[in-house]
Amino acid sequence: MNRAPANRAAGPPVSRIPALPLAAGLAAALLLSLVCGVAFGSSELGLPRVLRLLGAGLTGGRLEAGEAAGYAIVWEIRLPRTVLAAVVGAGLAATGVAVQALVRNALADPFVLGISSGAAVGANAVLLFGAFASLGVWAVSVSAFGSALVAMALVYLAARTAYGLTPLRLVLTGTALSYGFSAGTTLMVFAADRGEAARDAMMWLLGSLGGATWGSVPIAAATVLAGLAYLACAAGRLDALAMGDETSASLGVDPDRLRRELFVVTAAVTGTVVAVSGAIGFVGLLVPHLVRMLVGAGHRRVLLVAPLAGALLLVWVDIASRTLLAPAELPVGVFTAVLGVPVFLLMMRRRGHAFGGNR
Repeated sequence: MNRAPANRAAGPPVSRIPALPLAAGLAAALLLSLVCGVAFGSSELGLPRVLRLLGAGLTGGRLEAGEAAGYAIVWEIRLPRTVLAAVVGAGLAATGVAVQALVRNALADPFVLGISSGAAVGANAVLLFGAFASLGVWAVSVSAFGSALVAMALVYLAARTAYGLTPLRLVLTGTALSYGFSAGTTLMVFAADRGEAARDAMMWLLGSLGGATWGSVPIAAATVLAGLAYLACAAGRLDALAMGDETSASLGVDPDRLRRELFVVTAAVTGTVVAVSGAIGFVGLLVPHLVRMLVGAGHRRVLLVAPLAGALLLVWVDIASRTLLAPAELPVGVFTAVLGVPVFLLMMRRRGHAFGGNR
């Protein structure tokens, strides 16, 4: 009996990289990348000078009078932006893992629930029409986060049934409302009578870290860390949920309750990071797949590596967005799409069985 076709269909055995050494290597690379993110920019400072300025800020060392401008660039502009890029990348990657488990769909990402489109409505109300101007520099973030919470509530109420929160209804509801929010955002852009405001709105919609300040970092970091802590504790239940509702129930996991918890956590983290960075796509879709290819599908391993990989990716994407055409700045979302589309298509070609193919 010829079994060659079955063997080919199953594919060759895949070797996995141990998650802990990989995470340690990514953490070291991330620290180095944070320094590079501060060193690179439209104003050339040089790595030795940047290290000296960073050291002076950390230790309280004295600086010469001519170093004041460089110190301000490093500590007030580049460092908060680079740290925020790492926080946002980690948050998007982690919520990508959670959303894919939530809806049991390999093509899901943090934006499939319509949260980012809802946040865009609030952000553009500020950028285009000056809503909530009394909040000052917090106006965009607060308005975006508030509208993200409203979008979350609408999606939840529309998707919920007497039988619980099913993955298919959640995806369909999130997608439908996302189109509605996007249509509202587009209408707002066309109705605006200020060209510069419309440009700012488009930059936000495509993702930008240009408005990063030390004031926006702590809230985003605290929310992402809280979300990571929850997901790490729920990793075993996520493995059970991935096996299906009946199997997870037999293992003592309530799938409906877990989905509600995941929905709230992913919506809160997504709403927070979108509020401070705009809509940056592909990170939450691409990074989880790449990590699973390296370490396997176990959520403990994936959640250990994915946030570090997402942070590393977005730090370098942000560096590219502000240096390639300096002093002009390109939207971060453009770079993630340029990187993500070909890589994702290549992954589908090489691993068709993982995306619904025969082999």
